[in-house]
Amino acid sequence: MNRMEENRTAATLRRLRALIRKEGRQMLRDPSTILMGVFLPVLMLLLFGYGLSLDVRDVPVAIVVESPSPEADNLASGFTLSPYFAPVFVRNMAEAEEMMLARRADCIVHLAGDFGRNAAQGSAQVQILTRGTDANRARLIQVYAQGAVAMWNLRRIDRGLSAAAGPVVIENRLFYNDANDSHYFLVPGLVVIIMTLTGAFLTSMVVAREWERGTFEALFVTPVTSWEILIGKAVPYFCLGMVGFALCVGAAEVLFSVPLRGSLLLLTFGSMIYMLVALGMGLVISAVTRSQFLASQFALLTSFLPATLLSGFLFDLRSMPAAVEMLTHIIPARYYVSFVKTVFLTGNVACVVLESLGILAAMATLLLYLAQAKTRKSLEK
Repeated sequence: MNRMEENRTAATLRRLRALIRKEGRQMLRDPSTILMGVFLPVLMLLLFGYGLSLDVRDVPVAIVVESPSPEADNLASGFTLSPYFAPVFVRNMAEAEEMMLARRADCIVHLAGDFGRNAAQGSAQVQILTRGTDANRARLIQVYAQGAVAMWNLRRIDRGLSAAAGPVVIENRLFYNDANDSHYFLVPGLVVIIMTLTGAFLTSMVVAREWERGTFEALFVTPVTSWEILIGKAVPYFCLGMVGFALCVGAAEVLFSVPLRGSLLLLTFGSMIYMLVALGMGLVISAVTRSQFLASQFALLTSFLPATLLSGFLFDLRSMPAAVEMLTHIIPARYYVSFVKTVFLTGNVACVVLESLGILAAMATLLLYLAQAKTRKSLEK
């Protein structure tokens, strides 16, 4: 009996090695697979990392100084020396409003004619008008402009010129992102997008193509089981996804100087679990649709778009409507984004890491089981 079990195990391992070798060679021979699995993630990483930034810099601002004075010049110099603004001095509000209408200015800083006299009396006012067509950008510009005015007031306090000086000094600090750099959360979030692309989207397309070409039919007459077919399909793309993960982590450290405050081993382990989730999604989609066109549409709607829009990668989940926020609880990318950003920026926070890994492991188990149940050795769906 033991010899029979050993022979059966040895035969299973031989079939698995043959399937993995066959799938790996097919993947390497297909230029589109390498393009989507390696070069496209690198391109996305560079485009998102260098091209996408939620920081505001070089904001065109029109500064209106109706009556020059030392205090007005001192305040205006704060905008001139700031890396966040590209100031243009204009003579009056009419000219500034024309610049705003022509989109040559996103902000107007108005210093009235009595600004210098009022500043000496401690009652000066600064009018800040911001273009509101982009609400998020407008809020950031307002905060930066208010910060420039606050710095001017602090300089006056240091010189003993402000009656507003008080015993309390407010010191602001951003935890886990002292530089206030949007790359700190954009680049780790890109890991989710790239691994979803490789695991779910690419796998669903490739397997569905084999259904269309009928190459799966050749496997049905062999002794291989559905689990062996799935493992043979998943292993090469699992390795390809982990290559993309390694590229992301390397780029985050080398190109964008994003700190990795947690354990690299823990980050890798969690990414392997999410890769199994993404592969399970791709295998289920391909098994259900068996069509490249349908598989691409389903993968786009159920994996790639939710990972981009509903995972917390770009938008705060707490600012979404309650119904949409509840929907995000069934999206695997939500938990992986939380896990990756925590390990990268905060460290090995047990309560967050264990919750995310537990939910992802349960999702991976469920999806792989569904993929096995849908991948029957039958030509009927």
